[in-house]
Amino acid sequence: MRKALAQNPNLLRTLIGMGLTLILLLAYAVYGATIESEVYVYSAESNESVVALEGVERLHDSDTNTTTWTWDANLESNNLTWINLTGTGLSSGSTISISNAAGIYSHPDLGNSDAEDFSCSDSCSKSVEHTVNSSDGYASITSLTDPDPALRGKGSIYADSQEEAEDKSSEIISTSFEPSTVRITVIENGNRTVNPTISLTQVNEELSSVKQFEVDAATEFMWALAAVIGCFSMVLVPSFTVYFAARAKQKKLEVKLESAKEALEEE
Repeated sequence: MRKALAQNPNLLRTLIGMGLTLILLLAYAVYGATIESEVYVYSAESNESVVALEGVERLHDSDTNTTTWTWDANLESNNLTWINLTGTGLSSGSTISISNAAGIYSHPDLGNSDAEDFSCSDSCSKSVEHTVNSSDGYASITSLTDPDPALRGKGSIYADSQEEAEDKSSEIISTSFEPSTVRITVIENGNRTVNPTISLTQVNEELSSVKQFEVDAATEFMWALAAVIGCFSMVLVPSFTVYFAARAKQKKLEVKLESAKEALEEE
């Protein structure tokens, strides 16, 4: 380091100038991403509602000694995403199913917050009927009309203006699920006379906001500044440490030489 400074007295000034230049470039990059971003983020509001079930129908099959309960329901098809079915008061060994002519997507881990590495787009299966077994008198089926996450919650798009972004977002959110009629079927063992309790809910999306993507310029600039300072520190701190250590050692030698010189002169 000492030799480098001796060969180039302006080395330290050059390093500082380079650091300031990088800081200015990073500041401009953050400014450009904040002011001139072509990315827009849209948000959809999820409205959950209870679906009214039509009158229950009961059928007892004496040959198999089973009782079948059925309900029909009409869903609100506009921007429909989630269809959630729960059954309580089910007898041991009973099954519950939901069917739709268009087919819906479901999976045992769908809606489970503890599921690991789960993606409905990869794992959910589309079927006209989904069936599960009851456990302790309870059963549930969580399903989607479409596993595409862009249709619900939040998403991002590229657009040249706010108007174009709103149009594109509206096109993504606006869907129609047809046919919207579903049938719920419960099959219980034995000759049952009291029907179980069934609850069916649906979730419809509504576009709530479309905003241009923005970053926190102050925070991003501080992170960029910290990165630059850190990089230069990794280079300069060891070099200057070696330099100052060498200087301290040299001063000790100079002191010893001076002391020896004075001793010789006194003799």
